[in-house]
Amino acid sequence: MTKSDVFFTDMRCRFGDSLLNKLSRIFDKASLESMELKNKFAAVKIHFGEPGNLSFLRPNFAKTLADRISALGGRPFLTDCGTLYVGRRTHALAHLEAAQENGFWPGSTGCQIIIADGLKGTDDVEVPIDKGILLKTARIGRAIMDADVVFSLNHFKGHELTGFGGALKNLGMGGGSRAGKMIMHNDGKPVVDEAECAGCRACAKACAQSAISYAKGSKKGVKAVIDQDKCAGCGRCLGVCNFHAIVPQGDSANDSLNRKIAEYAKAVVQNRPNFHINVINQVSPYCDCHAENDAAVVPDLGIVASYDPVAADAAAIDMVNDAAPLSGSIIDERPGGGKDHFCRIHPSTDWRSQLEHAEKIGLGSSKYRIVKVD
Repeated sequence: MTKSDVFFTDMRCRFGDSLLNKLSRIFDKASLESMELKNKFAAVKIHFGEPGNLSFLRPNFAKTLADRISALGGRPFLTDCGTLYVGRRTHALAHLEAAQENGFWPGSTGCQIIIADGLKGTDDVEVPIDKGILLKTARIGRAIMDADVVFSLNHFKGHELTGFGGALKNLGMGGGSRAGKMIMHNDGKPVVDEAECAGCRACAKACAQSAISYAKGSKKGVKAVIDQDKCAGCGRCLGVCNFHAIVPQGDSANDSLNRKIAEYAKAVVQNRPNFHINVINQVSPYCDCHAENDAAVVPDLGIVASYDPVAADAAAIDMVNDAAPLSGSIIDERPGGGKDHFCRIHPSTDWRSQLEHAEKIGLGSSKYRIVKVD
């Protein structure tokens, strides 16, 4: 299998230099002008961060990319789709307010912001998936599909359902409309471990489907109960439970989600020029969809970028797993797992299924060659 080029710069900046300058040098080394961006609409898929979370990417990264696209004659816009869970990004008005609160607006990003699946998350396109195995079509936010070129700008981190979140997840899950997210999640419905449930009701407050109620359990006290018919399988309840009382019904559910994300990512980028950037800093254990962020699990490592989203994620995973864990992070509370930090943090997940499936359907290669950028 041919190795894909992955451009890498570390976080060290000499006096007078900056990380944004180093990102620009990645664009130079990658010959971004070869994408022929003149008069092309360029979707920059990004996660604006749930308000309260402080580990999302700063708008400065987006502006550096948007400015380069504009300089090459392109028409960039930042974009994301609505969420399933209860939060501040479920519809376009709230989503834009959340983005602005976190510093994203045209003055700070150098381009406009468009919520890709419309006001209520219903404006999508059903896209045939080339070589799709689990799915034959994907429901992608219309504005993303209207673009001529796709970039993904990703905060690389852990994730409670998929193990990690990088380019594939930002493109696949993030590019899916609300209906698309339902399709990806629909066979990953969690259950409650009564012995661990504290009856705190945090999960019910986070459930957008009103699928969680409380009843007298077989163990002492009132326990959460998940109505499987109402549950969308979005996994938000897993992330908000402080007692590890909500768990997937089986490992296959997370593997299925990972594979569907890979197929949705394929739908987003197929037949269009695309480029992907993973910023490996503030590597939090959970998704930026949370209204909080836990301490980073490894030191800030750098930026990787590639025309191959699979290679970009594979390189970032290897760098994180090769790094020494930070004392005082969640890793101290999760014994076992060896040097695989992602499986150690989230033992019910196996991130490998996402990359393996992405390779299987021809999305990219997990074999890569590092091209160092000073």
